[in-house]
Amino acid sequence: MSVETRLKISVMTPCYNEEGNVELLYEKVRDVFSDLKKYDYEHIFVDNASTDNTVSILKKIAARDKNLKIIVNSRNFGHIRSPFYGLLQGSGTAVIYLVSDFQDPPEMIKDFILKWEEGYKIVVGVKKQSKESKFMFGIRKIFYNFIGSISEINLLKNFTGFGLYDKKVIEILRQINDPYPYFRGLICEIGLEMFTVEYTQPARRKGASKNNFYSLYDMAMLGITNHSKLPLRLAAILGFITAFISLLFAVIYFIYKLVFWSNFSVGTAPIVIGLFFFSAVQLFFIGIIGEYIGSIHTQILKRPLVIEKERINF
Repeated sequence: MSVETRLKISVMTPCYNEEGNVELLYEKVRDVFSDLKKYDYEHIFVDNASTDNTVSILKKIAARDKNLKIIVNSRNFGHIRSPFYGLLQGSGTAVIYLVSDFQDPPEMIKDFILKWEEGYKIVVGVKKQSKESKFMFGIRKIFYNFIGSISEINLLKNFTGFGLYDKKVIEILRQINDPYPYFRGLICEIGLEMFTVEYTQPARRKGASKNNFYSLYDMAMLGITNHSKLPLRLAAILGFITAFISLLFAVIYFIYKLVFWSNFSVGTAPIVIGLFFFSAVQLFFIGIIGEYIGSIHTQILKRPLVIEKERINF
């Protein structure tokens, strides 16, 4: 391939307080592309307002290597919005999503590009095993199976976003006006043919995971509210069923009282148990409805994905 026809690949890495990993990752990606003679590349780090030395380390590298580009957000916009925004900033013929903690193996970039050259517009990594804690991997697996079973489209199991996306896919994503997008679902929603590459997820290289219970819960509820109406319909179905059972018990109790008027005492236990049971059911489904209303509220606000504080080498 001549110099004039060299294609450019964009690698996008979201980061937050990853001072121990960003330089090592930059070097690893640089080494990978040193073997890919046909391609130029840019490595875009989207920093979510880190409070450690992540940005200063990246700036030192960017001063000597123009392939490294930096976007610094004005504040922490969360683990949903910032990575999606970063993908849209790639100017290459394809964009690769690669996290900063080495749980996405950089050497798989070559495998992704190879399948992309065969014509696949989407090439993604799917975890078959993980070296993270067995408990967390098990919880994630249960969630993927659950959301896959209730979703209205076919969602990829054990898919975190790690993969290569052709510029055609990126253009489609740019047209989606969603202020809080569930990226893993959108990729399946697009419907273009994709190729999945299985891999064993390594343990985090350095530092601690920034995910906590709330962020994992947020991701789970976002996936459910974006791709399934089953919880809402389940509330209606359960309401009909409980209403029928309540009416049935009322008739039985009434008949039993008429037959054994002097000997039958209802007591307070069934009343208390029934009250607490139905109250719990109501609160649960009010919470579910609240999640859907919150999702609608976010869509109506139409706030920008992120606000940039600065960008370097663009």
